[in-house]
Amino acid sequence: MLDNLLFIIIFALVIILIAAKGVVIIQPYEQALQIRLGQYIGRLNPGFRWVIPFITEVIKVDLRTQVMDVPQQEVITKDNSPTNVDAIVYVRVVDPEKSVFEVSNYKMATVALAQTSLRGIIGDLELDEILYNRELINNRLRDSLDRETDQWGVKVERVEIREVDPVGAVKQAMTEQTAAERERRAAILRADGEKRAAILSAEGKRQSMILEAEGERQSKILRAEGERKSKILEAQGQAQGLRILSLGSRPLDKKAITVLSLDALKQMSDGQATKIIFPFELSGLIKQSAKFLGAEEEEFTDETWKEYKLDDSILGKPPSDVEVEDATEFVKTIESTIKDIGTDVAPEPGDPVGSDKPEENKS
Repeated sequence: MLDNLLFIIIFALVIILIAAKGVVIIQPYEQALQIRLGQYIGRLNPGFRWVIPFITEVIKVDLRTQVMDVPQQEVITKDNSPTNVDAIVYVRVVDPEKSVFEVSNYKMATVALAQTSLRGIIGDLELDEILYNRELINNRLRDSLDRETDQWGVKVERVEIREVDPVGAVKQAMTEQTAAERERRAAILRADGEKRAAILSAEGKRQSMILEAEGERQSKILRAEGERKSKILEAQGQAQGLRILSLGSRPLDKKAITVLSLDALKQMSDGQATKIIFPFELSGLIKQSAKFLGAEEEEFTDETWKEYKLDDSILGKPPSDVEVEDATEFVKTIESTIKDIGTDVAPEPGDPVGSDKPEENKS
C-alpha cells in the first residue's frame, strides 16, 4: 500500500515536471516560432503558452529595433587616401519566419554585409566628399543594406557613419591644406580691404577737389557780383558829382576861372616837387590874368546857363533808402556766403572722407 502511494507521488511529480517543461512565456515585443519534429507548426503570440515538451522547439524572435555596431575598418578612397571608417546600423525584424529560416544569424550577416557595402561606397568617393557628404553615404548604405536584407525579413531603418578618421599622414596633409586655405582667404581679404580703402581714399580726394573747385567758383562769382554792384554805385555817385560840378560851373565867368586857376598854381607851387606839369595852356592863363588886371576884354555873352535852375533835378534820381539797404544786405550776404564756402571747402582734420556734409554741398 505504501509502495503504491509512493509510486503515485513520483508519477505525479514526473507529470508535473513534464507539463512545466512545455510552458512558454512570450513577451509583448516578441514572436515565437513553433517547430515540432522538424516541421514548422506556426507562430506563438505573446503571453502564456504551452507546447508539447521534448518534441517541440520554440524560437523566440525580438521584434524591437536593434542597434548593430559595424566595426572600424581601413578603407581606401577614390583618391587613394587610407581612412578608418565605422558605422551604426538600426534594424528591425519584420518577418520572423524569414529571419530564422532564410539566414542562420541575421545580426552577424547584416553587420558583415554593412562592412562590405561601406567599403564599396567609400571606395567610390573622394576623401573630401566623405567628410562633407555623410548624409549621402548614409542614404546609399541604407538603401543597399535594405535591399539585400529584405530577403531575410529584416528592415534596415537607419545607418549612421559614426567616425571618419584619416590615417596620420593624410591627416597631417589635411591640416597643412586647411592652414594654406585659411592663409589664402586671409590674403584675399586683406587685398580686398586695401583695394576698398584705396578706392574710398581716391573717391574722397576727388570729391574734395570737386567741392574745393566749386567753392572757389562760387566765391569768385559772388565776389565779382559784389564788386560790380560796388562799381556801379561808385560810378553813379561820380556821375552825379560831375553833373553837379558841370551845371554849377556854367554861370562862372572867365575872371572867376582865372582866379581859381591862379589859386591852383599857388597850391602846386607850395609842394616839394622839383617838376610842375601844367595840364592847361599857360599862355591862355597869362592872357586871362592880364585882362583881369585891367586889360580890355570882350563881354561874356553866353547866358544860356541862366536857363538851368540849380534845384534837386540836376542830381538825377538818387538811390532810395530801400535800395541802399538792399545793396548793403546783398554785400553782407555775399561776404557771409564766401565765408561759408571757405569753411565747407576746407574740411576739419577730424572729418571723415565722403561724409554726408560734402555730398549736400555738392548737390
